[in-house]
Amino acid sequence: MNFSAKQVVFISFMLFSMFFGAGNLIFPPFLGQSAGDHLWAALAGFIVSAVGLPILGVIAVAKAGSLNELNLRVHPIFALIFPFLIYIAIGPGLAIPRAGSLAFEMGAAPFLPENLVESSGSLLIYTIVFFGLAAWLSMYPSKLISLFGKLLTPILLALIAIIFVRSLFDPIGSFESPIGNYRENPMFQGILEGYLTMDALAALAFGIVIANTLTAQGVIDSKKKSRYMMYAGLGAGLLLAVIYLILGYLGAGSSSLGQAENGAIILSNIMTYLFGQSGTLLLGIVFTLACFCVSIGLITSCSQFFSTAIPKVAYKVWVVILAVLSTAIANLGLTQILQISVPILGMIYPIAIVLIFLGLFDDMIKRNSYIYITVIGFVALYSILDTINKSLLNNVWSEGLEILPFYIEGIGWLTPAVLGLIVGYLLGKVKGASSVTRTNP
Repeated sequence: MNFSAKQVVFISFMLFSMFFGAGNLIFPPFLGQSAGDHLWAALAGFIVSAVGLPILGVIAVAKAGSLNELNLRVHPIFALIFPFLIYIAIGPGLAIPRAGSLAFEMGAAPFLPENLVESSGSLLIYTIVFFGLAAWLSMYPSKLISLFGKLLTPILLALIAIIFVRSLFDPIGSFESPIGNYRENPMFQGILEGYLTMDALAALAFGIVIANTLTAQGVIDSKKKSRYMMYAGLGAGLLLAVIYLILGYLGAGSSSLGQAENGAIILSNIMTYLFGQSGTLLLGIVFTLACFCVSIGLITSCSQFFSTAIPKVAYKVWVVILAVLSTAIANLGLTQILQISVPILGMIYPIAIVLIFLGLFDDMIKRNSYIYITVIGFVALYSILDTINKSLLNNVWSEGLEILPFYIEGIGWLTPAVLGLIVGYLLGKVKGASSVTRTNP
């Protein structure tokens, strides 16, 4: 079966909605205000990492056929453990409950009396309804193309377009001088900010949803499926880039409204300036819709993964389990969960990035098992040590780790990755290519 251009657009819309959550709304305006008249260089760097890495993640999974096939190139044990860490960290362990909490803070709390906002019962009722609806819509993943592609994504894009057009007729202000690292190295700082979105993890996780959706739509051939997954990744990436440009532009002109500590405050100031009190309502709708789409995408992808990994528990049962868990965590321990989950995300993110690049260049390295093992092993060792240093030892080891290039910037794993590549290549040469080359899946 061949997909029409219209169907590919809908799948791209679907993937875009699964990526575009509250964090994606908040980062670009803050970058824009900080970068000032260095905006375009900073945004170029931001798009390279915040859009480029997720697209490459989707393409890597598509080339391999599945995330499991990609993981198996490292080791069967790695293929068992690593995806569990990904799905737990970006699912019920962090992203799903955070989405419900942020939707309440930005979409409901501004319109409630102060006593209700401070009441734990308000958040409980809201998250029960929020995750109940998300779970209900996640029960039928084959219908996600219609839900996202034809309804939710067009609404979200239309709302952002309204905000942008309004800003053209009523300019917020001029760009100010850049601050911090945006003065000297705006593009590099933008790359680092985009890296911190950690959307490449979501790209690995969402691959299963896109693949299963294509199968449900009648695309059985693996090559066609991979091609359409790549098209969806490129389409979603283009939409993300356009939205980031708009949000960054709005943020850059917002300095006249006052400096803010985060992107949420910047957006609130912008919306109040452009639309008055109704701006709070419009922003609440945008935040709620973005969080809702991401929640559905994450519940769906996590449930499909866990139902495959533990087939005795059906997909719909996993949907309910994840919705209930997310509701409980959002109400009872989100702060504590963040303290645990954020370091775990920081630990597995470098591993995910090098896995993506190994998958992309698999033909070049001829599936040398040693390269996969040594690169992933060296980066994993570094990530574990760095996580222990920052989370448990109060940076006692930082002085030693700082000898690694770019450690302070947050990408100290580059050196272990290069070393692993060299060691793996040499091991492959010594052991003989025939002993390390795998057949195509």
